[in-house]
Amino acid sequence: MIYHLHEFQKSALTPLRFAAEANQALLRHPMNPVSYTPMGRAMAASLELFESGTRHYQKPAFGLTSTTIDGEEVAVREEVVVRKPFGQLKRFVRAGDENGDFGHPRLLIVAPLSGHFATLLRDTVRAMLPDHDVYITDWRDAAMVPLMDGQFDLDDYIDYLLDFLAFIGPGCHALAVCQPSVPLLAAVSFLSAVGDVTTPRSMTLMGGPIDTRINPTTPNDLAQQHSLAWFERTVIQRVPAPNPGFMRRVYPGFIQLTGFMTMNLDRHVGAHMRLYHNLLRGDGDSADQHRAFYDEYRAVMDLPAEYYLQTVHKVFQEHQLAVGTFHHRGELIDPGAVTDCALMTVEGGKDDISGVGQTRAAQDLCHALPDDMREHWEQADVGHYGVFNGRRWRQEIAPRVKAFIARHGG
Repeated sequence: MIYHLHEFQKSALTPLRFAAEANQALLRHPMNPVSYTPMGRAMAASLELFESGTRHYQKPAFGLTSTTIDGEEVAVREEVVVRKPFGQLKRFVRAGDENGDFGHPRLLIVAPLSGHFATLLRDTVRAMLPDHDVYITDWRDAAMVPLMDGQFDLDDYIDYLLDFLAFIGPGCHALAVCQPSVPLLAAVSFLSAVGDVTTPRSMTLMGGPIDTRINPTTPNDLAQQHSLAWFERTVIQRVPAPNPGFMRRVYPGFIQLTGFMTMNLDRHVGAHMRLYHNLLRGDGDSADQHRAFYDEYRAVMDLPAEYYLQTVHKVFQEHQLAVGTFHHRGELIDPGAVTDCALMTVEGGKDDISGVGQTRAAQDLCHALPDDMREHWEQADVGHYGVFNGRRWRQEIAPRVKAFIARHGG
């Protein structure tokens, strides 16, 4: 019912949003003398805040059309190399490297399936492109997947990773951001246990909930304070018409977005107040930065209900990977089997999603790895988003990740 009300409200406000857009254009037109007055700028700023708050944000584009390699600009194009119902494997093909001619290591970036699109990792991809042949998991909005395509759960997620690694082939490297740290570690443990040649040479886990008993955060506490039945009853909805996934059970993206924004409500309200004042002052650069961030942040997707509930249960309530009870397709997953895949863990000192120590726990679980095949880095003064995006990521974290990959068969 909540999902249907959300869709109804969005449709009902559409005429008002169009009117707000039209009046914004009128009030900002250079031929309109009102656009140069404080009142005109204030009215246009107010209309922009209303329009942005009622807009339906579509999946953003990566927009990565070039990179710089050895001082030379090289064109980049996106290519879907594996397509599945709930996600696809995308490659960023650099001109001249179609067949791996540059000799750079192949890198699978595992994007989170946690409400935002893979484009949230745009800065992650951009930083790795000059030195790596980059692939990324591009998950699909569950509201767009017809019921006839079946369900998708945590086991399916791991199967997708196994298939993607097999496609990329032996000798690749893997990097997971946030939530997929758990399924990636499970997939690598599974491959290591059977001696599969597609086991990556290294895996980098960044800001992931490997053991949420350590320094629990607000989301971790929420999972502990409520039963699985409560989550199913409270947040699971059926996709309304006319979406292709009509009647599919999902965890709607707009509910998760509301939860994340509520966690830091003061910060988000402050950001919008600064946008309003920047528009009044005519500070276009600051306003553009705000728009770019929130256009990405507000673009959300629905998660398959079975995947979401299994993740809550296995990862956040029972900590199965950390305590040694995690199974994949009936097989017990033992990170202690990892002996030939180097491990790097990265955390943010101010991460309020995955607390400090939760990702580093993977180091203890992979106890069979020798010391020269493991590394940990805690980046001071960055939160969850800053671990994989922004200045600290580009200048301090990414160079360490690149060096780690290079040391282990890169």
